[in-house]
Amino acid sequence: MKKIHGFTHYSFFTEMSELASKHGSFDLSLGLPDFDIDERLKSFLKESADLDTHNYEPLAGSPLLIENIMIFNAKRENKIQLRSHEITIVPCATFALYTALQSILNQNDEVIIIQPSYYTYGPSVVMNEGVPVYYDLEENFTINWELFKNCISGKTKAIIINSPQNPTGKIWKQEDWNQLYEFIKDQEIYLISEEIYDTYCYDEAEHYSSFIHPELRKRTFCIFSFGKMFHTSGWKVSYMLASEELTALFRSHQQYISYSANAPAQYALARYLEVFDPAINKRIMQKKRDIFYELLKETPLEIEQKAEGSVFQVVNFRNVSKTMTDVEFSKWLTIDKKVACLPLSAFYNSRQNSDYIRFSFAKKDEVIVQALEHLRKNL
Repeated sequence: MKKIHGFTHYSFFTEMSELASKHGSFDLSLGLPDFDIDERLKSFLKESADLDTHNYEPLAGSPLLIENIMIFNAKRENKIQLRSHEITIVPCATFALYTALQSILNQNDEVIIIQPSYYTYGPSVVMNEGVPVYYDLEENFTINWELFKNCISGKTKAIIINSPQNPTGKIWKQEDWNQLYEFIKDQEIYLISEEIYDTYCYDEAEHYSSFIHPELRKRTFCIFSFGKMFHTSGWKVSYMLASEELTALFRSHQQYISYSANAPAQYALARYLEVFDPAINKRIMQKKRDIFYELLKETPLEIEQKAEGSVFQVVNFRNVSKTMTDVEFSKWLTIDKKVACLPLSAFYNSRQNSDYIRFSFAKKDEVIVQALEHLRKNL
């Protein structure tokens, strides 16, 4: 198996989804929705086909989309006030993260990654000649700030944050951003804040962006995803917020990698933002989370903390097996019990085992019900 800079060039995420397909299992392993997008969004895409939207948009992105992103963010409960030159349209969140790192890292600069974390973070740091420094969350997936502080050194150049977080479903609150700023305010340390599940914060919680903090805003690359918001990951359009200075630095690299994102989709997304109601989005996904939560209670599996946000739920499986590793359990559940999940150790750089697996509830209600009913009968 080929390795790139010490990382296996094959994703466990891909492997589990392929196992689910091969064995005809209910696939709750990946955060890929199996339900349709809004018909209005389809109609806007069809409309764009009849317009002059088939050449490159400007490097910054579609002016109409940028304008509507400003309006959308100003309407949030926790408002993000933006100027047009702080917004860049990008093909995807992973592109934005990689290019942001490329914009700021020199060889052997350290980047703090909070684990469990998405599998692209470490490789993106290494491919930009940086050194990942891993901080592991506590057992209840909270940050011990004193231990976190120990990860910061004179070599630290950036910290990658994800909120709402995949896989834990934890949300960063205003006090978390304030605490982080106190640790880094006297050093040149940048933030790459991936906030791609921003419209999925539950139980009256509201997304609080790093970009609201007046000081962190100056040093943050803040990444959002229309693919996650609207279930259109195949359209390849996301957006990034950064100060004017960091935006210029980012675009100086961006122009040589992917000049711009999907032009027809940018038009459709811009128009859809004019009618989109994030409260409906949130309500639909919270209902799915709650269906999953209530039905899982009828199985031996255990939810210790209900997801605060995102589209994922971490579940303790030790009532079913005390001896299997989380990888072994995930494969057994997928192949023998016909419900696919991911082992939590897949979200760590070098951990081989944990007590947890991750499910996605970004699925049709009937699929969640059928999968959990199947586990109730067969576990």
